[in-house]
Amino acid sequence: MGNPPIGARAEVCPFYSDAAWIEGRAVDQLNEVAAWPGMTAIAAFPDLHPGRHGPVGAAFLADRIYPQLIGPDIGCGMALFRLDLPRRRLKLDKAVRRLEVLQDGATPDEAAMALAGTPGAPLGPHGLGTLGGGNHFCEVQAVAGISDPARAAALGLARGDLCLLVHSGSRGHGAGIFTGIEARWSVGLTPDSDAAQDYLALHAAAQAWARVNRRVLADRAAEALRCDLRLLCDAPHNHLARHGAGWLHRKGAAAPDRGLAPLAGSRESLSYLLTVPKGPAQALGSVSHGAGRRFDRAAMHGRIPRVKSTQEAMRQTAFGGRVVCTDRDLLIEEAGSAYKDPAQVVADLASFGLAAPILALEPLITFKTCAREGRT
Repeated sequence: MGNPPIGARAEVCPFYSDAAWIEGRAVDQLNEVAAWPGMTAIAAFPDLHPGRHGPVGAAFLADRIYPQLIGPDIGCGMALFRLDLPRRRLKLDKAVRRLEVLQDGATPDEAAMALAGTPGAPLGPHGLGTLGGGNHFCEVQAVAGISDPARAAALGLARGDLCLLVHSGSRGHGAGIFTGIEARWSVGLTPDSDAAQDYLALHAAAQAWARVNRRVLADRAAEALRCDLRLLCDAPHNHLARHGAGWLHRKGAAAPDRGLAPLAGSRESLSYLLTVPKGPAQALGSVSHGAGRRFDRAAMHGRIPRVKSTQEAMRQTAFGGRVVCTDRDLLIEEAGSAYKDPAQVVADLASFGLAAPILALEPLITFKTCAREGRT
């Protein structure tokens, strides 16, 4: 992990049960980060899994800034929208073809217009309206079950309604910011230093750019599906924020928006919309962002045969949905079996009073990549 020198150990509060699938290496990383200089508190959630510079699925409070805990995809998050499209009108095969426009990204003029007047504008239009790789996706979902009828009704959602979940970040912009300061963050950046101030300004721009990107992706998807959409929540999970007198680093830990947070499952499992109360102070105002990985990307290549029949079968889900992914490696690495059980994650969050499910969302179309040539 390229750890800083060992210092006083911060308190680590695990918000997961014995039933959670928590890899030992992730716990080791928690304990290592707890000893970093200036670290004061850590909250770990049931989607916890190992990362490059520290575990994913945790929030870290420190008296200084550690860019490595945010990582290169600054501002990554998930936005959930309600689609004004009756379920009976969604023809999966036709919708899959229409959603291929997501591969193109926004035109330079569209991107410039979307960014105009936002804090993300200085980063420029390159890449806007594109998902990126890894675990990013744009998914058409249907409300499959409701746990909190009153809250669902207040949000205008009923069983069978369609939603769109967009998971993406700042694309190459965040990565450029991160690599540009990589040599200076080994023991953290003191908040009043020039390096910290430079990072904070770039971080704010990347976070704003990422939020605009999710909206542009959603608007393009809605246009392709010939429907309108309404934002329910946009919860970032890779970012830095002030928290009391310290600095809160979220890495795969969602910051609720409007008291709500999406929790992504996988293309072979349900996702959830959660209501997030204030919760215990030790949770650092954060909650799980998804199921969390059970197996890393390299391990998945040894678990799934690279044969055509198997990969073709992976483009259909147990729900009867479609998976749009022409990258064969990505198709394997992001298989449903790579992820933990999201229902168990939700159960753990509820048992600790961190969140409660409002409704469950069934994947119908999961878009990741297609063979079209992009403009950006």
